[in-house]
Amino acid sequence: MRRITEPELMDQAAQAAAYAQADFEAPHNHFMQLLQDSVGGYLSETGRAVDLGCGAADISIRFAGAYPGYRIDAIDGAAAMLAEAHRALARAGLSDRITLIEARLDNACLSRQAYELIFSNSLLHHLHEPMLLWDCIKNARGASAVFIMDLMRPDNETQVAALVRQYAGGEPAILQGDFRASLKAAFRPAEIRAQLRAAGLDSLAVSVVSDRHLTIHGRISAGA
Repeated sequence: MRRITEPELMDQAAQAAAYAQADFEAPHNHFMQLLQDSVGGYLSETGRAVDLGCGAADISIRFAGAYPGYRIDAIDGAAAMLAEAHRALARAGLSDRITLIEARLDNACLSRQAYELIFSNSLLHHLHEPMLLWDCIKNARGASAVFIMDLMRPDNETQVAALVRQYAGGEPAILQGDFRASLKAAFRPAEIRAQLRAAGLDSLAVSVVSDRHLTIHGRISAGA
């Protein structure tokens, strides 16, 4: 099935509210477990991390709980999602450790601050130009561990429909539609490996971790 792109930003209030209220307990716990298993050994007890495409900041909050010695910069280009994130941080009492930043990806986005960890969940498939993410990471300041998780495009429409029924069947129609579009916009592992080769990030590994998710993970050095 060929890839069909979707809008980069989720900036409508109704969409943002639906995502903030949705039950992502299982996939976000899975994200944290995979992060710890794959790059946790690279992390010191204290440091600074950045969450690219943080959305409503649920994973930033989970990371802050698992790594209390870290401060997190949480970046997103959608004002509506960041409004939900502000409310979530206030409820969690983490506004002093997680800084929300409204910004789009560009080649200099990680060049001003050194991060021990760069992480992201479900950002890549939103990008019309995926090399924006890899170039941003390549130009990061200092050495960083990298952990990216995203959806994986199914082989055909039948698989898309089955995944939507299984994982979003009980969600509002707006979320079902977004999940369907996201599956169609996601990349296959071979496509991501080709992107990494083009970006000079061959040190990062690509792993299939579920029937709908893959991860990109490893360690990079400055100017990788």
